[in-house]
Amino acid sequence: MTLGQLSAFVLVARLGSVTDAARTLGVSEPAVSQALAALRSRHGDRLIVRTSTGMTLTPGGKRLLPIASQMVALGADADAAVREATGAAEELRVVVTSTIAEFVANPLLEAFGMRSGNRVDCSAGLAKTSEMAVLVANRLADAALGPKLDEPELESEPIFRYSLVAVASPEFVPSGGPPAWPWLVDPSGADADSDSARLLRLLGVPDEHVRVYSNQTAAWSAAARGAGVSIALEHLVAPQLRRRELVRVPTARTPLALYWHVTTPARDRCSPAAASLRYFLGTPGAMQVMRSPGGGVPPSRFRPPVYVTIWS
Repeated sequence: MTLGQLSAFVLVARLGSVTDAARTLGVSEPAVSQALAALRSRHGDRLIVRTSTGMTLTPGGKRLLPIASQMVALGADADAAVREATGAAEELRVVVTSTIAEFVANPLLEAFGMRSGNRVDCSAGLAKTSEMAVLVANRLADAALGPKLDEPELESEPIFRYSLVAVASPEFVPSGGPPAWPWLVDPSGADADSDSARLLRLLGVPDEHVRVYSNQTAAWSAAARGAGVSIALEHLVAPQLRRRELVRVPTARTPLALYWHVTTPARDRCSPAAASLRYFLGTPGAMQVMRSPGGGVPPSRFRPPVYVTIWS
């Protein structure tokens, strides 16, 4: 029985899907299924079964889940203890939304790393909102940046206020109202719990009128070419608005004022690096990066914006 097998079991149980667990871990579905098979063989119990309503824990699985969660968390504590004893940099694993990953995560974690004197080894992973809560609660990630996560064992606090707006080409002629427009979104638009999806619901936009692009920049580019209306964070799309590549499209629900939140385990379970990140996110330097993240970093310190949601 390994921590990898227990992690796979915990994620399948919490997320209710082998597919979601595999995507969150960054491995194949067969790899997750093999991990579950190994646990089932060891314990002589199916632990978790697929039913017409989704994944259901057996009585044995229900007893294993809280213990497995504790073991995964203890594994994180063990890694941290060894790193401290050997003088290695403390590890900080942060899960973020697709928009934060695209624009903010690199410069923000770079600024945090410089402030900490490079005593913290930062990495970022991309996750859906529902996955963020599971990853942080089970110590598979140390912190999350994005929407507020309402979980009793987690602490989620606002760190940055922003506004969502609708944007389109200056030649776009609105007709028929928002539900009839083609909407062009980044991957967060496919996350039912994201702020973008919330705005689409408020506007009554049906799924068939939504097109998902690989990232926010691609969605904005399509909107600038006249393909439809996109959702944008007003402060991030400001350069395109100034250049008149895009213009705001008025709707009854925009601008929609929202907050980015930082979420960590409760303070008595929060890692020192995550606690330091919470403090840093309230400083003027962090606010400046979140407001204007395009300042860049030295080439030697650049990390490409490709995020993998597995840490082992």
